[in-house]
Amino acid sequence: MTLPIDPTQISPDDIGTKETTLEMDHEAAVEHVREAFTDAGFGIAVEFSASEMLNEKVDAGRDPYYVLGACNPAVADRALDATDKRMGGLFPCNVVVWEEEPGRQRVYHVSIMRIARLVGMAPDDEVMADIIADTGELVDEAFANL
Repeated sequence: MTLPIDPTQISPDDIGTKETTLEMDHEAAVEHVREAFTDAGFGIAVEFSASEMLNEKVDAGRDPYYVLGACNPAVADRALDATDKRMGGLFPCNVVVWEEEPGRQRVYHVSIMRIARLVGMAPDDEVMADIIADTGELVDEAFANL
């Protein structure tokens, strides 16, 4: 299979990458991220410990790794309309927290809205540009609160 885009030409800005490091234990970092995203207008629709699941199911030996599925309902509703409902295949917007070492956690997020537009799931139009801008502002606020 040939990829329709050259991944080496995609910058972190193209996919809305945001990341930071928190100097705290893993459980405190997960709670802190949950609160920062909630305060910025997201709900946490789903969350789970990927490391616990993988360690249990395939004896992966993973360090703590947690996924928070954040969602702003108003923006999600607009995105479903703008993409003929395709956007739901990428819901929710995931924020992950993984332990780099004890007391040091990495928080990572990419924009599903930007990725959807990049791969053709979402239109490259003004409506989608507004949705991307709105979600970007919310994520920026959440990361500023971290």
